[in-house]
Amino acid sequence: MPWDQGSWDSQSWDSDSLNSTSTTKKKTPMTRQAYYPVRIADQILWLENLRNKFAGHAPTLGISTAKCEAAIADARWLVYTLGSWLPAVRDWQKACTAAAEQAQSGTGAAALVLPVFVPPALPAAAGGQPAVVARPPGALDRIFDTVGDIKSSDTYTDAIGQDLGIIGAGKTAPDLATLQPVLKVSLAGNKVELDWSWQGNSAYLDQCEIQVDRGSGYQVLTFDTTPGYTDSTPFPATPTKWKYRAIYRVDDQQVGQWSAEVSITVG
Repeated sequence: MPWDQGSWDSQSWDSDSLNSTSTTKKKTPMTRQAYYPVRIADQILWLENLRNKFAGHAPTLGISTAKCEAAIADARWLVYTLGSWLPAVRDWQKACTAAAEQAQSGTGAAALVLPVFVPPALPAAAGGQPAVVARPPGALDRIFDTVGDIKSSDTYTDAIGQDLGIIGAGKTAPDLATLQPVLKVSLAGNKVELDWSWQGNSAYLDQCEIQVDRGSGYQVLTFDTTPGYTDSTPFPATPTKWKYRAIYRVDDQQVGQWSAEVSITVG
């Protein structure tokens, strides 16, 4: 399932280290076992849960209406950014790659029309919910600051933390720099089957970038989120060697090491 959602991995924060009594809250970088999920699909669920439940807990916690509404607005903006805007950008990028290949080696007499990115519209007000509006930079950091205030409240309980999803799992993350996909290639009729796996690290990774070299250098083939990919590109008329390699991705960035190169003759 290519071009699916990825994940946020610039850094995670331990909300317990945030001091709500200080005007400048110190943020301590942590590994991936923080309460905030790794994969974007799970991040969206986390943000939606916070958006739906925070207002119900805010009065008990002594969180002001203004701060609560700001956190909810930040969460709704991030849901749009991660759930609608980012996938649209990825689809456009894939279309750009295809257009570049067509420009170099395509056929036809008509002038090639290059894809133009059109961002999805911001959700309008509906069902009692206000319209989603663009927020200043740092929306996730502000939410983490608010989580710090929540956990510092005298009325905070583990039950509230569980309901809001702000209690971390505490699982030790792997060293992402050492991870390396194992790529296997085989023919299935007139298609190339590419086999890979998460190697037990699916909770910490969101994509496997697969590149192909059909004779003119490596180019991105897909960003795959489900192990196993079929390259259905039509075979050339004469036998040609296609080469493949793969690398894991987190937060739209390559992590770890490239797989060993594999090749297969097609055509």
